[in-house]
Amino acid sequence: MKIMIVDDHPDMRRMIRSIVLNNGERQCEIIECVNGEDAVRQYDALLPDYILMDVQLATMDGFAAAERIYENDPKASIIFVTSHNTSAYRTKAKLLHARGFVSKENLSELELYIS
Repeated sequence: MKIMIVDDHPDMRRMIRSIVLNNGERQCEIIECVNGEDAVRQYDALLPDYILMDVQLATMDGFAAAERIYENDPKASIIFVTSHNTSAYRTKAKLLHARGFVSKENLSELELYIS
């Protein structure tokens, strides 16, 4: 399984990586991106099974990156991971047909979306 982690903070990428790899039942290849542009650029070449995408990113936010990825692959599995747990963000994620929405305060919920 390939999982792309898109977050501009190295400590957060490390924490998410740890949570994802903590489940010993699956083998994962982790791809890390520092911004939305990097994620869009790498998606087609690497075709990850899941994208764990922060919303607040430099140069291209997570929602814009998701829109670009969905244009090329409507079946992409994007899970937004954000510290901005607002109804507006949840609605935007739903409108984009995201696979999930996880608050950074509850990262253990990632397991609900990754199979």
